[in-house]
Amino acid sequence: MSKALAIAAAIALVWIAAGCGEKSTYTVYKQGEYRGKPDSQPWANDRFKSDQLAWEKQIKARNNGQNEYARIVPQ
Repeated sequence: MSKALAIAAAIALVWIAAGCGEKSTYTVYKQGEYRGKPDSQPWANDRFKSDQLAWEKQIKARNNGQNEYARIVPQ
């Protein structure tokens, strides 16, 4: 029984120690430079066809739909 307990303790120790190391296979940021995926403009897609004004109009309409003061109908 004590041999099985010693083996279990050794396996647990190795398993715990394996999680303590910090390994970075790919760092997105290196001092002074960003090495991730480049971001595109939000209106540069198939829906807006690179039309910034159409995108801004849609954003304003969406924001007005979420504005409780604009949604209240005067009585």
